[in-house]
Amino acid sequence: MTYKTFRREVLQGLQSRDIGNASLSLTKKLKSNGQIRYGIVFNNPVTNTSPTIYLEEYYEFYQITKDLDAVIDMLAKLYRSLPAIQVDEKKLFDFSTAKSRIIMKLVNTEKNRAFLETVPHIPFQDLSIVYFYFMGNAGNRFMDMPVNDDLIRRWGVDTLTLHQQAMANYNRLLPIKFGSLNQLLLERGLLDKEDYAALSENSWRDALYCLTNEFSTGGAVLMTCKNLMDKIADFLGEDFYILPSSTHEVLLLPESKAPSKEELDQIVQEVNREALEPEDYLSDHAYYYSRSGQDSKGYKSLFQHSSGIIS
Repeated sequence: MTYKTFRREVLQGLQSRDIGNASLSLTKKLKSNGQIRYGIVFNNPVTNTSPTIYLEEYYEFYQITKDLDAVIDMLAKLYRSLPAIQVDEKKLFDFSTAKSRIIMKLVNTEKNRAFLETVPHIPFQDLSIVYFYFMGNAGNRFMDMPVNDDLIRRWGVDTLTLHQQAMANYNRLLPIKFGSLNQLLLERGLLDKEDYAALSENSWRDALYCLTNEFSTGGAVLMTCKNLMDKIADFLGEDFYILPSSTHEVLLLPESKAPSKEELDQIVQEVNREALEPEDYLSDHAYYYSRSGQDSKGYKSLFQHSSGIIS
């Protein structure tokens, strides 16, 4: 079954399930890094929000199992588990109330040119900081909407004000999470104790730290927070390299433990090629953070030549 036929069959199957009064339709949306994704929009007449469930992963499941009914049942169950979110448009369009929900994310500039033409943003190295209105989370589903040019005009504020508010909100809405990468993998069950012990005995990989937020969503933007970078440098006792493993987190490596610039960049590129969804791509090279602002091994220090708003 082709993906096009699969989408149509899933839509028809869901329409025959008991999912309340929602009306369903197929959608095609431009996502991060120019990726096109297909999904089903659930229009609930009792709310003014319409959640979209994207179908790519379910098509992969179908290709393995050939069980269309199981896919439809999973989607129906997922939709029924979602909270009915009602956005208060009065609060949304009033900056005095909306400002407490503004968050920020980081995207690759070149791969998001079309998106960046429609939203307020701040350049940062070869990346861009963009802004979202945080609606909440349900389980492992993170719900937000981009702050576009129309919305910021309604608010009557500039990008600097937007950025300052997102900085003030961040740790309250998305608590920062920082720690040893190996320990984090051990906690998540992605590394067993024997492997952990072996890793602890050798190689610079044991010196990696992970920086993200409690939702592991959009956490790479934390690398743009200079005060936080200063605190991490004080914790490490030295300058460090930043490996952009995805838009959701970055890996940090003390300078004294780091291999060559070429090897660092190669590692980032291998992860991008072999282990990353295209939508989660951030950059194909490492960055360097220096407390003194000096270059190292061919890397410009992170806050050199970036917007004065965040330096």
